[in-house]
Amino acid sequence: MSDDSATARRSPAAASLDPWLLAAVLLLTGIGLVMVYSASAVTAEARVHDQFYYLKRQLVSAGVGMVLLLAFLKLGYRRLEGLAVPLLLAVVVALVLVLIPGIGKVAGGARRWIDLGFVRFQPAEAAKVVLVLYLARSLSRKRERVKLFSIGFLPHVAVTGLLVALVIAEKDLGTAVILGLVLLAMLFAGGVKVGYLLGAVVLAIPIGWKLVAGTPYRMQRITAFLDPWQHRDGIGFQIVESLLGIGNGGWLGQGLGEGKGKLFYLPAAHTDFIAAVIAEEVGLVGMSLLVLLFALLVWRGFRATALAPDPFGCYLALGLTTLIGAQALVNLSVVLGLLPTKGLTLPFVSYGGSSLMTMLAAAGILLSVSGGQGGFLRAQRSPRLATAAGSTP
Repeated sequence: MSDDSATARRSPAAASLDPWLLAAVLLLTGIGLVMVYSASAVTAEARVHDQFYYLKRQLVSAGVGMVLLLAFLKLGYRRLEGLAVPLLLAVVVALVLVLIPGIGKVAGGARRWIDLGFVRFQPAEAAKVVLVLYLARSLSRKRERVKLFSIGFLPHVAVTGLLVALVIAEKDLGTAVILGLVLLAMLFAGGVKVGYLLGAVVLAIPIGWKLVAGTPYRMQRITAFLDPWQHRDGIGFQIVESLLGIGNGGWLGQGLGEGKGKLFYLPAAHTDFIAAVIAEEVGLVGMSLLVLLFALLVWRGFRATALAPDPFGCYLALGLTTLIGAQALVNLSVVLGLLPTKGLTLPFVSYGGSSLMTMLAAAGILLSVSGGQGGFLRAQRSPRLATAAGSTP
């Protein structure tokens, strides 16, 4: 048997695992564990008399997430194609169950969690990855007909719209935004007519404004975003404390564990605003390293897109990379005051079991695609997809 034949028989993950992509994921997860403890120790001691409370829960989630990463890496992404629709149905059912009192758990005024005993799971987090799986499966099978409105555009928008409606019912507008961004990126790369996509955006704008304007706390976030210093003692308090912490960090930071913002000044210090704690404690240098790790992950993700051996893997890598990159960008923009506050975690870094487990599972799938051989984008494919993914090995 020739070497080429032997390679073809190996699983995608075994062929050529991307060490840079794996290193970025592991380093981000490790940084997250350290910073979750630093950002939450004082709060945990005050609330439950155990400074390691949040760290221990995050370690459990990281352990489960690593098992999922290895499982998907061993399974291989190709086997997920047949599971895309069943997983989509399961996620829809879970999102509906969350809305039922007694099943869905309420925290922070939102009903988003299902208590599994050892951890609370947020189905909306899984919905992000499952949507990518569904879109990758559908687009890869409809490549020749994707420009047709009834085939390439309408079904994908309808499925995504259902997921968006369910997560909005849970008061999770941030996840709805990410789902919409992933949909637009994948449809554009897949070759759907730009006019259809622009029409969808135009129609979504008034709907989005209605969702914001019709909800007092969302309008308050817009007000705080436009002029946080004018409302620093009220609705602008969180973003002002975030900016003060970032400014206090300077070049090298105040030192690990020495940040002041987490001392009951900055709300959600170990979750959505953990980047502000990182900036205060390790400074611009540390934040730059964090951003570089995300940039490395996105670069290698797009490289995996370019080198994927088949259309499904190509779309899958593109969608997962877009998901991780877009969520990181939105979170960091919120922390820096460049976007209104949204309830989105920083991937791999923020405290949150559902987010960490889901992102590590996504990383395992992405690593599986990166281990493929053949280079689908070097063969006949959508020029727009090739442009979106890049072709540099």
